Amino acid sequence: MEEKKKTMGTVKKIFILHGWTRNIEKWEPFIKYLNGDRFLAIMLKIPGLTDTIDRPWTLDDYVEWLRGILEKEKEKPILIGQSNGGRIAMAYCAKYPESLEKLVLIAPAGIRHGEAPITTKRAVFKTLAKLGKSITKSPKLKNALYKLAGENDYKDSDPVMQKTMTNLISLDLKPVLSKIVTPTVIIWGEHDKIVPVSDGKLIHKLIKRSKLYIVKDARHSPQYSHPEMIADEILGELT
Repeated sequence: MEEKKKTMGTVKKIFILHGWTRNIEKWEPFIKYLNGDRFLAIMLKIPGLTDTIDRPWTLDDYVEWLRGILEKEKEKPILIGQSNGGRIAMAYCAKYPESLEKLVLIAPAGIRHGEAPITTKRAVFKTLAKLGKSITKSPKLKNALYKLAGENDYKDSDPVMQKTMTNLISLDLKPVLSKIVTPTVIIWGEHDKIVPVSDGKLIHKLIKRSKLYIVKDARHSPQYSHPEMIADEILGELT
């Protein structure tokens, strides 16, 4: 019994911030590979996606929400953030640089670009926000704008989350990434078509204490396609 208590006491928590999704079932194999005698992976319910909100949130709102959870831990936790969850994780670590033992980023969002497609997307979101409810009177126009933006997540969201998404993508985290001092592991799918690998290289350059792993034959969510490999890579960095 004493040995069991001792073993349980050594378990470290790994908190996970998922991306822009309301379905986290695909994370289960990856989480199972992470869990064991030494680590316990905990998927956080993100307000607006896997939890509810009653108003649009900003990135600062998400950072303070996360702080309210992690500051209760007696020991510095480990944090994994994927895609939009990575955006929140990076903003959190930049504001509270001494609060984590380790940061793991899987294809995080948060780098703004000047390329035409992304600029167009922001312009479309801005147009949608201005048009408001009146756009629903013209389904063809609405669908055309969504198609031009290339963003089904926005189309499928309610008005509160549409405004929340607009709030999030309007920010560029490049200026604050140098503030992150937490040892960081960055993982990127070689064929990511949602967030380019070049973002990973830039984030690696800006976060001084970071390592970058590019996963062959993987896309935006390598934790889905290569769950055991990604889990082993992460656990190897934590031991």
